Amino acid sequence: MKDGKKFLSSIDMINEWIGRVLCFLVVLITLLVVYEVMMRRVFGAPTIWTFETTKQLYAAHFMLLTPFALLHNAHVSVTIFYQRLSARIQALLDIISYLVFFFPFAAIVLWKGFYFAEKSWAMQETSWSVFSPPLYYVKTVIPVTAALLILQGLSVFVKRIIVLIKGGAA
Repeated sequence: MKDGKKFLSSIDMINEWIGRVLCFLVVLITLLVVYEVMMRRVFGAPTIWTFETTKQLYAAHFMLLTPFALLHNAHVSVTIFYQRLSARIQALLDIISYLVFFFPFAAIVLWKGFYFAEKSWAMQETSWSVFSPPLYYVKTVIPVTAALLILQGLSVFVKRIIVLIKGGAA
């Protein structure tokens, strides 16, 4: 039991750390956008690289923070009826939802995302723009995110099973 709790807390800790570090990408993205606006509007010299760079950074930011959001129960949900239920019924509904929706969806994203990234690496895919940055790095974020999301989902799932069995909070 101790090893199981240690494993779950390790998953939580990894996604907590990734979330806390990557939240600062917003600062970098903002600085790049401000730089581009200044170059374009003030100096009349737009860059060819900032749009693609900010787009890829935002994609990585958005994707890699989804397990962090799951850890903190920050995803959008409609809880108008759910919040009125007992902790055990909520846990049961969560378990069913994870089995029917979450795990199959995340597994498909991992499978297809791996294929998508593998294909991109094989052809050394680049963007169609003049700047032409490599795309395989940002496409690799898809299966990495899916793997982290599955791990975080497993952590939440097991905690919900504990609530169902023991009652109360996990």
